[in-house]
This record gives sequence, structure tokens and C-alpha cells, in this order.
Amino acid sequence: MADENLQPVFQIQRVYLKDLSLEQPNSPAIFLEQDAPVIEVAVDVGAEQLAEGLFESTVTITVTAKINDKVAFLVEAKQAGIFEARNIPDEQLDPLIGIGCPSTIYPYLRANIADAITRAGFPPVHLSEINFEVFYQQRLEALAQQHASNGSGIVMPDGSAAQH
Repeated sequence: MADENLQPVFQIQRVYLKDLSLEQPNSPAIFLEQDAPVIEVAVDVGAEQLAEGLFESTVTITVTAKINDKVAFLVEAKQAGIFEARNIPDEQLDPLIGIGCPSTIYPYLRANIADAITRAGFPPVHLSEINFEVFYQQRLEALAQQHASNGSGIVMPDGSAAQH
């Protein structure tokens, strides 16, 4: 049977917390501060082809809370997932890896970050929803400026070309 006749396959193989770091450089004095913290959030998305039809997708978030210019806490977490994607046309695979996979693993990351912050003794930080399509479009625009053409047709979220 030719590949064109095979049914498309997309499924999660595994979702896992790849990295988690929490720092409280000004504890315990920071717990005595009365002012509300200023929260900064940075997001990054990545992907890597592991084998034929298997991809790892990652979402990394760094949350920094400051009170009066003192760092109350800094949490950096990377959630990852391994996804099987076979018999999917390149024009559909690219957005699936760049948008669908991060959207799938992000709720796990949000929960892990909220849990880590709460266990550190701070009020929970509830991260808002993220539109990963915006990240994907921004990366495509940046790559379009860098590359006149791409040999494989698939651009991974980290900017590299996927290998078939």
C-alpha cells in the first residue's frame, strides 16, 4: 500500500516535565513585604524531530515576581511532549507541530508552575491562555526573511528544517 493511501495518524506518546527550577533569592525577608508583586512572564516554544514520524515539542515559561525591585521568586519550567505524526501532508504537519502540540502540553505546564509557586509559599500565579498560532506566525515571518526557500517544506518551531 502506498503512503498516500494510509490514514493520517496524530497522537500523544508522552507528556512530561522536562525541567523545573525555582529560586527565592530574597527569602525569608521577601515574605515580610506588604506590596503586591509585579509578575513578568516569558514564553518560548521549541520542537525537534526524534525519528521518522516522532516529534518532541516543548514549551518553556519563565515567571519572575518582583516586589520593590527585589526578586521574590523566579520559576523556569519546560514541559515537553512526544507526538506521533504520520501520513500528514507537510502543509498540515508544520502547523500541527508548531501550534497543536504546544497547545496540548501548555495546560500541564500551567498546572506545574502554579503548583511550584504555591509550594514555595507564595500565592498562586494563574497563567493566562496563550494563542500559539501567533507564535507560529511570528516565526514563519522571521524565517521568510531569513530563508528564500526551505528544502523540506517543514519549518520546526525552533527555525530548523525537519528531516523526513
